[in-house]
Amino acid sequence: RLVADLLTLSRLENDTEPPRQENVDVPALLESLLAEATALSGGKHVIERGEVSAGKVRGSGDELRSAFGNLVSNAVRYTPSGGHIALSWRNEDGCPTFAVADTGIGIPEVHIPRLTERFYRVDKGRSTAAGGTGLGLAIVKHVLARHGGSLLIHSELGRGSVFSARLPK
Repeated sequence: RLVADLLTLSRLENDTEPPRQENVDVPALLESLLAEATALSGGKHVIERGEVSAGKVRGSGDELRSAFGNLVSNAVRYTPSGGHIALSWRNEDGCPTFAVADTGIGIPEVHIPRLTERFYRVDKGRSTAAGGTGLGLAIVKHVLARHGGSLLIHSELGRGSVFSARLPK
């Protein structure tokens, strides 16, 4: 998985071509990601569909699936058993936004600006136990940048996090 993530990140960082432009049915993608999150969770979490009020967007379906999937798998990895995870796709200030909210462990505010750096870990022991490569949020950042979007992160220690992938109007 580490090699695959490194190759993906390298391709995203070095690709000077704009992403493929296709109609991406994000509500259908959200349903697929819900099913994958439920399987990854193994019944340890309550995973639900939040608001779904935005429609299709133009962009690379493969890249957006990768970015959104990384956000979802992180929520499952870092939310303790019994926690809640909600996926939503809505317009925020006119911008289509895919969001993953969880009742996980939360992230100290001091670490939030560095979360999208390659291999950055808030807590090395916890991250190793969760099984990530340390590249997921870097991939998310680059996919969103290629699509003219951004990643917004809100988190409170002990209360959970909301990761929002905001695309342009």
